[in-house]
Parts: sequence; C-alpha cells; structure tokens
Amino acid sequence: MSTAAKGLRLHIGFFGRRNVGKSSLLNAITRQQVSIVSEVAGTTTDPVEKPMELLPLGPVLFIDTAGIDEEGSLGALRVEKTRKAFERTEIAVLVAEPGIWGAFEEGLLGDFAELKTPAVVVFNKSDLTHPNTDLVERLRAQQLHVVMASAVSGQGLADLREALLDLAPADFIDSPAIAGDLVGAGELAVLVVPIDKEAPKGRLILPQVQTIRDLLDSDALCMVVKERELRAALDRLKTPPKLVITDSQAFLKVAADTPTDVPLTSFSILMARFKGDLAAQVEGALAIEKLRSGDRVLIAEACTHHPIGEDIGRVKIPRWLTQYTGVKLDLVPMQGRDFPDDLANYKLVIHCGACMWNRRQMLSRIMQCQQAGVPITNYGLTIAYSLGIFERALQPFPAALSMYRTMTHV
Repeated sequence: MSTAAKGLRLHIGFFGRRNVGKSSLLNAITRQQVSIVSEVAGTTTDPVEKPMELLPLGPVLFIDTAGIDEEGSLGALRVEKTRKAFERTEIAVLVAEPGIWGAFEEGLLGDFAELKTPAVVVFNKSDLTHPNTDLVERLRAQQLHVVMASAVSGQGLADLREALLDLAPADFIDSPAIAGDLVGAGELAVLVVPIDKEAPKGRLILPQVQTIRDLLDSDALCMVVKERELRAALDRLKTPPKLVITDSQAFLKVAADTPTDVPLTSFSILMARFKGDLAAQVEGALAIEKLRSGDRVLIAEACTHHPIGEDIGRVKIPRWLTQYTGVKLDLVPMQGRDFPDDLANYKLVIHCGACMWNRRQMLSRIMQCQQAGVPITNYGLTIAYSLGIFERALQPFPAALSMYRTMTHV
C-alpha cells in the first residue's frame, strides 16, 4: 500500500478555523509529524498532502488545509486554495473548538452537503472543556458523526478512526486486492491446495476460489497443486514463482519444500489483510506469548459449517497452541453471529478469515476487541506463530514484518 497511486487513495480533508488544532489532530491520528504545529494562528498556509496507510482503512491521502477564516488579500488566496481542496475531498473532517461555533462552521457543513461529501465534526481540545449539549444533539440529529477529541491526550482518536471507517465508500472498504498486488501482471503464484474434507464435494473452499479469481483479474499466472506435489512443481519451473500461497494446515511441509528466497504465506493470512486489519492481527498474535494456564481464548468462526473430526478451529489450532504454550488453556469455540458483548474474561480472540463476510463486518469486530483491550488475531497467523514460522509467513508483507520486528526487537 505504500506505493499506491494517489488516485487509488481515499482523500480525507481537515478543515476549520485557524488554530483549532487541525494539524495537531492530524499528527496525532497518523502518529507522525505530518504538519508543522505552532501556537501562532495561520501556521499552515498551503494545503499539505500526506499519503499514508491509515489502519484499518488502508491507503489514504490526508489534506491538511489552512484556516479558512482568514482575512485580507493573502488570507483570501489561502482560502481559495483551501476551497479547491473541497473538490477532491471524499471525507471531510470539520475541526472545531468547544464553545466556538457559528455561521462559519455552519457554512462549511452547507458546502459539504452541497458537494455530497460525508463529514465528521471533531471538537478538539475536549479535554479542557465540552461543547454545548444542544449543539451536539442537533448535529447528530442531522446524521453527522460527532467526536470529542484531544490531540494532546489522545482522547477520541479511536472514535475518529471508527467514524472515518463508517463514512468510507463501500467500494473502497470492500475492494482491496487479495494477492494480485503481491504477484504482479505476468508473474506466477503457486497455490498449494490440500483437499479439505470440509469443502463441498468437488469444489474448492471460498478463499482459494477468491484468490484464483483475484490473480486472474490482475493478469497474474496461477498454478494450483496439492502439498505433496509442490516440490516437483517448483523443480519444473524455469524461474521461481513470485509467491507461494498455502493452506495454513500444510504450513510446515510447504515451508520445508519452498526455497527460502521465495515469499510464502497462507490463504488465511491473505484474508487477514483482505477482510480485516493485518497489522492489528499480527500484533494480536504476539499475545500468544503471554498466555498462562487457565486463560480463556475465544475461537470465533464466521460461518456455521458442521465440524468434522479434525476441525481446524476445534482440534488442530487448540493442539498446536497447547504444544507451543505448554499450558492448558480454556478454549471457547463460537460460530456465526454469536460473539460476546463482554470480552473482559478473554485473553485472546482467534478469528477465522471471515471469507463469508464483507470487510466492514470484520473490521467492526476487530474494533470491538480493541475497545475492550483484548488482542485479536486469526487462524493462519496463530498457526504460523505456533509452528515457529511467523516471520517466514509475513515475508510478503514488509510493513507488517517490520512492525513485528520492531515490537519484538528482532
């Protein structure tokens, strides 16, 4: 996503009066010094663009604009440039201070409504005072998202991210690539597909089908083999594949048969990126190290298939997890829409790839876990971690791998 073209990024504009903390808020939500911050009003002159990956949204372009309440000839030029940013803004963030609201802010909301640009109102500096209750209720009655935030304390930043997620166009949320961007046009991916007893007879399981279609749509080449045929298939190739993708249950054998210079991952880990938030679930996998005897672990599966004897969620993952941790865990399986309202009793949530859900559903579940302070990871990441090949499985995802190494000081 770091190389995504500007036109493929979601454009998020920050607007408001001078010195309400637009730049500070942007720096806080991105965790970077994107914009210059000063107590002097009018520090931001021309709109500042910052392409970033804002998790869990994905590739975005932040536009930090000058305050558009300026006066005079120079102020008029800045206002003109800021208003031009309206035309390319897909989500508008109107930043205001509690106690300061008037025709200026109402005019901005009118502009956004005329352009049909979804907007979120953020009252920055809410750690110091609160906005008028009647005003907040009136804004929410207009179906506007209203967030109480503080760039200094971090208050409300999670609520702002959630509001941006909710306002993002469905096609942006639900249409990332599965593997095509990792392979590239004209390049080859080898898919290792064990015959899954739980798959409908004569058919592949959905993540495998979705990955094949995604590769074909990306003009990539695709070879499908069973795990015992992988080594022979690789030996027949004139050039190594760009990527090997395996069912997570065959990770160890496939890792042994795939040269170390060939990137390797699993369908489930691809689903963590495609349907959810890979970085959050990589971080969640690190909680496996902290599990102790008797800890409750929720194993959540989005679909409601009938489990068989060697079911991955009820048998294989518990076995591998127990072998790795060396302790007896309280593993609680849950299917479909069932999910605890109170997660306080759980030390970890291990989720399936959610191939039957849209991305927004899975992101909402991840956010629910984050708000409860409970780490969440997924099947493939758990298996790779438990089998000791976590770094190998993250090789195709440089940002996630770098984050993991930073967190573990590898």
